[in-house]
Amino acid sequence: MADNFNTNIFGEEIETCSKETMTGYLRNGSCETIKDDIGSHTVCAIVTDKFLEYSRNKGNDLITPRPELAFPGLKDGDKWCVCAMRWLEALEDDVAPPILSKSTNKLALEVIDIEILKKYSIDLI
Repeated sequence: MADNFNTNIFGEEIETCSKETMTGYLRNGSCETIKDDIGSHTVCAIVTDKFLEYSRNKGNDLITPRPELAFPGLKDGDKWCVCAMRWLEALEDDVAPPILSKSTNKLALEVIDIEILKKYSIDLI
């Protein structure tokens, strides 16, 4: 059985968030994490221009490419594992991006209620 570091909010094996922009704390395309991930990069978001600007204004520029870190920079529509607290802040400021719940780590539930995550999820039928 998978532990919380590798399971989604439904307790199932976590699905890939993005390999196009190699995301995740472990940069393996998944919102899997480890204890060292203090920021809890656990929410698989489909970033929007509004969220990217919001994040940059909060001091985390996800738009500007950083070749020295193999980071291409993000654009509207990219998938990215964002910090649970930042996503919750964005929600409170009405700029939270949609998420992929099957790719969102169960540890996000320590910060965000599952019903809120379901509401913003675009991969539920």
